[in-house]
Amino acid sequence: MTRRPTSPAATPQGIGPRPSDPGAALMERPGVLIRRLHQVHSAMFQEECAGFGVTPVQYSLLTLLAGAPGLEQGAAAIGLRLDRFTTADVVRRLEAAGLLRTERGQDRRAKMLFLTTHGIEVFTAMQACVDRAHSRLVEPLPERRRGPFLRVLRELVTRHGMVGDPPPKVR
Repeated sequence: MTRRPTSPAATPQGIGPRPSDPGAALMERPGVLIRRLHQVHSAMFQEECAGFGVTPVQYSLLTLLAGAPGLEQGAAAIGLRLDRFTTADVVRRLEAAGLLRTERGQDRRAKMLFLTTHGIEVFTAMQACVDRAHSRLVEPLPERRRGPFLRVLRELVTRHGMVGDPPPKVR
């Protein structure tokens, strides 16, 4: 007679076979679902835009600068919903890649951000692949549910206001 090893952690009750997905219960939690959807979108963005070497956050900064050349770095941080240190790192990486340049503002501590000619070319060339990534994300939803889905996401973000906003920088 062969004995099967048992484990008290085999199931929540400690008996029976292991579920095929040990994280299935977590998929009822909004935070887990949102984090997972973000992972899915990031992967789709990377698949579609891999040839450009630009991350989703970097692309977001390029988008801000395409619409507002000379945007101050602090304002860019607010627009990106990132803290100043993370934004500074994104700026450094894009500057090193030759996609943006900085100039000192009237306040010597302020940095004004501009796309370079190469940055404008890359941003423009990325439009089709970015559109594909965004479309792929919502593609499983029927067309009539895509708009309402985005409205619900915006409503949740808006209603929660400043929860999770980066704290002000203390000097």
